[in-house]
Amino acid sequence: MFKAVAGLNAYNRSAAADDPVNLFGYNLDVNALYYPGEHGYMFISKFDYLKINDSDFLNFGMIHGRVNFLRERKVNYETFIQYSYDNFRGLYPRWIAGGSVRHNFIKSEKFSFLFGVGGMYEFEKWQIPNEDQFVEVSFLKSSNYISLRATLNEFVDFNMVNYYQVGYDKSISGFRHRVSNSTILNTKLTEKFSLTNTFEISYEDKPIVPITKMIYAFKTGLSINF
Repeated sequence: MFKAVAGLNAYNRSAAADDPVNLFGYNLDVNALYYPGEHGYMFISKFDYLKINDSDFLNFGMIHGRVNFLRERKVNYETFIQYSYDNFRGLYPRWIAGGSVRHNFIKSEKFSFLFGVGGMYEFEKWQIPNEDQFVEVSFLKSSNYISLRATLNEFVDFNMVNYYQVGYDKSISGFRHRVSNSTILNTKLTEKFSLTNTFEISYEDKPIVPITKMIYAFKTGLSINF
């Protein structure tokens, strides 16, 4: 299965005749699933860009690859790797690689509930706000999640994933916690087109550099299924 969601924004507006504001932005999500047999292969990518006049206001991207071994069994396994960047917040970049044990607690044609327990290695490079200095860190972390999927009717399906990641940082003699949620409501319009609403939120109790602890985003887009 291949799925793409895209959005585009471009306009010019101004509060003063001599001070125009030009805005250009886009978002693009591309997901692919491949199930040739007892194993599953997943590719997820997200890109968000927003430019105001000549300045890049938002520039975020993420590429994620995952392999699920023995996926039809109640207890199965997976490995993953991820690359991401968030230039507006000063992340250049983040690398993640790890694995987990998944437990299909409930699985049916219209409803599934599962959880995964695992670990990962994480590398990050951050720019200190308003400075030219960078900080590089790497951690071994516990990485766990709960996933809920439900088909509400023949037109609407719901998907929610909650992550909890924690690792010990010797430099602060303490743990760094990260909690995140991704909720997607998909409404089928035709056999190929759907309206996709996505809400994402993430919280880190001890950011590496002094930035906002909680970030969130809401997006609506038209998705194409192949």
